[in-house]
Amino acid sequence: MKKLRVGVIYGGRSGEHEVSLASAAAVFQNLDPERYEPIAIRIEKDGRWALPAEPPKMMKAADTIADSRGARLPAGEADTREAHLVAHPGGDTLLTIDPSTRSEELSARSGQVAATVSGLTLDVVFPVLHGPYGEDGTVQGLLELANVPYVGAGVLASSVGMDKAAMKLVFAAKGLPMCDYEVVLKRDWQRDERAIMNAVVNKLGFPVFVKPANLGSSVGISKAKHATELRTAINLAAEFDRKIVVEAAVPQAREIECAVLGNDDPEASVPGEIIPGREFYDYEAKYLDDTSRTVIPATLTERQTEEIRRLAIAAFRAIDCAGMARVDFLLAGDSGVLYLNELNTIPGFTTISMYSKMWEASGLSYPKLVDKLIALALERHAEKQQLRTSM
Repeated sequence: MKKLRVGVIYGGRSGEHEVSLASAAAVFQNLDPERYEPIAIRIEKDGRWALPAEPPKMMKAADTIADSRGARLPAGEADTREAHLVAHPGGDTLLTIDPSTRSEELSARSGQVAATVSGLTLDVVFPVLHGPYGEDGTVQGLLELANVPYVGAGVLASSVGMDKAAMKLVFAAKGLPMCDYEVVLKRDWQRDERAIMNAVVNKLGFPVFVKPANLGSSVGISKAKHATELRTAINLAAEFDRKIVVEAAVPQAREIECAVLGNDDPEASVPGEIIPGREFYDYEAKYLDDTSRTVIPATLTERQTEEIRRLAIAAFRAIDCAGMARVDFLLAGDSGVLYLNELNTIPGFTTISMYSKMWEASGLSYPKLVDKLIALALERHAEKQQLRTSM
């Protein structure tokens, strides 16, 4: 059987670059070499695409973050060739440029160096990109133009899934339960802080959580218990996005998550619970300390479990998602009321990430999960090829 050539795109221009390296390392480690020919495609922080000599190998986000803070490129990942996606159907998927290859004839004639350009065809692409410029529909749009099958959500679902403010509007239209929130534009905040503060406090009170609308991995998120903290939190979030979401805190909140897998007939995993080692599950708690823990399956009643799985699928369908998503909930400890928090179209994908662990607890191993996601990508692409593009 011919091996499928799988292009795994990772890295990216977002603040979640290092987390992406760890997710990609796990994917490479679990792609069956009898079935797949993996191709590593790394997007650098400045946006350049390259084919590294070797794929990433560190499967712990803490290790890749430590390397980044030490200004070291992970071993074996020195760039060798540039990569450029061909944004039209047919022919090669990527053009690769090897600047180290010299043309003796041109060099002798003009003193210039000519790079060797070659083509590379991919059967399917697995984007393992977290955050803006990768999880938000931008790369998905490129892949649509190229007419290449790819794992995960399409352009619309990726965009809505990245933008927490837009996501909440869609969830509200479907009648899904959410906590109260307010959206603040950076421009309005800079024009009149006092008016924004008054509007937020009058509607939501304290405490609140403040988030950039278009980031993940808890980057730029703060909890504010009074006006001074709120001002600081909004200023921090505004450093990452022009749009800020402020949410009313859920009393004694339990953080429950559920993994969804599929296209038009999605399935939900058993739910899991995050028990943060800090006041809430921030970036440091997720990746840099080991005081947080997970409980899978979460300790819930049968009725709560079924409701979480039902709502996870409803949220998945609401934004027209495909492939995979992790859906996050907040369960009020005092009242037992369940709130839908957000949906992630490319969740953390290491072997110890909640998404893969919840499926493992549901009977689907990590290698089989990767197989299923690639099959779903090919299935969805084949369906789209049947659509008419002209009258």
